[in-house]
Amino acid sequence: MKIAIVNGPNLNLTGSREKDVYGERTFEQLITELNHSFPKVEIVYLQSNVEGELINFLHELDEQKDVLGVLLNGGGYTHTSVALGDAVAAISKPVIEIHMSNVFAREDFRHVSYIGGSARGTIAGFGMESYILGVIKMLNEQA
Repeated sequence: MKIAIVNGPNLNLTGSREKDVYGERTFEQLITELNHSFPKVEIVYLQSNVEGELINFLHELDEQKDVLGVLLNGGGYTHTSVALGDAVAAISKPVIEIHMSNVFAREDFRHVSYIGGSARGTIAGFGMESYILGVIKMLNEQA
């Protein structure tokens, strides 16, 4: 069984950018932790700064029977991309919207999500633990 983590723009810089907001852990470290904590789950990971690559990957994941669901952090595209929101609405796999920061405690434009309306739910504000909570939720819904 697979769970996909799909990250949008600038999340490749996590661990080195705005450490007060995003922390010091990298996604490489998170994936290692997830593989250790959930050995029966294969974590599929994509980070892209290109909107179309994210959309194409969501379409590809939807065709894979062994993918349980998607944890999607659209980064800045969360607040600007109707196309990414449409892709989430178009696929049958459950999507959990993920944010490391509490977007509602930040700038007003971050309060808008084009993903959230079609997502199974949203987890925000817990740093890298937001992803861990997402994996737990996906597994609990599958059980």
